[in-house]
Amino acid sequence: MAAESESCNCDAWAAKDPSGVLSPYRFSRRTVQRDDVSLRITHCGVCYADVVWTRNKHNDSVYPLVPGHEIAGVVTEVGSDVKGFKAGDHVAVGTYVNSCRDCDNCNSFLENHCSKFVFTFNGVDTDGTVTKGGYSTHTVVHERYCYKIPDGYPLEKAAPLVCAGITVYTPMMRHNMNQPGKSLGVIGLGGLGHMAVKFGKVFGLKVTVFSTSESKRDEAISLLGADNFVLSSDEKQMGSLKNSLHFIVDTASGNHPFDPYLALLKVGGVMALVGFPGEIRVHPATLNLGARSLSGSVTGGTKDTQEMINFCAANKIYPDIELIKIDYINEALERLVNRDVRYRFVIDIESSFK
Repeated sequence: MAAESESCNCDAWAAKDPSGVLSPYRFSRRTVQRDDVSLRITHCGVCYADVVWTRNKHNDSVYPLVPGHEIAGVVTEVGSDVKGFKAGDHVAVGTYVNSCRDCDNCNSFLENHCSKFVFTFNGVDTDGTVTKGGYSTHTVVHERYCYKIPDGYPLEKAAPLVCAGITVYTPMMRHNMNQPGKSLGVIGLGGLGHMAVKFGKVFGLKVTVFSTSESKRDEAISLLGADNFVLSSDEKQMGSLKNSLHFIVDTASGNHPFDPYLALLKVGGVMALVGFPGEIRVHPATLNLGARSLSGSVTGGTKDTQEMINFCAANKIYPDIELIKIDYINEALERLVNRDVRYRFVIDIESSFK
């Protein structure tokens, strides 16, 4: 009994089968190694990825599965070789917790593109264990994949930055979508889309939100400060913006046409895709005749992630969240599927496990 108690040192909620229903679960985190940071998790954001893998939508889920890759918390212990963190620091952990640290991508701080990238949950780590995510009371991670949260930035607001925030920030910076006075279109107004709007406004861009739901108009303009709102199903509204935008960030994951949006770009305009629709179909003329580009992107490297967190703190950029307890998670995931959240659920882990 003593050995069993020692081995189960972490409380969590996990999905036990493809139904995706989560329930209480206990497991063991590894002991702190010389390069590790151990943190007490205070908050964890809820991403659609949590739905995908708890419900085995990619047919690769390993159960019991503890989801959650938007983690914020407080450092409790550091390994002997750790220089950048100390007990008491506020930190975050994002979508991955390991990489090879020796390839061209890792050496360029593009660890998110490393072929040995390890997901924060449902990934296979270098020791062969399956990773378990942030719907839990603590985690242990190599210091490279841990980020400092500046003093005063709320932990509950910091959690969504390391997935929703960095996923749109990365392509915006890569494609110079930070030039004041230029125009940005944002497709979709969920967890990612609302962060793209916030970044766009701080960058000084004229921001237009595209949505399939007219009900999002007031939110986009009054709440988030967008300059314009377009109902994407309205051909007249769409047509009025042809050749007018410098950039578009496409956060929509559902299947949707691409040509109508690409046609809105100016000559040389860039559309960055951060979602995962079932397919992409584009008429070559839509790209060629306007010298337009369609680019893909996924999360961000460690250097960019820390830069983005610092940028949000310096510019007082905060995700809009709905704070919940862990025992509401099954209802929250259903609401997420139904797009009934503005704009990110965040689990109050600290209060949930008392």
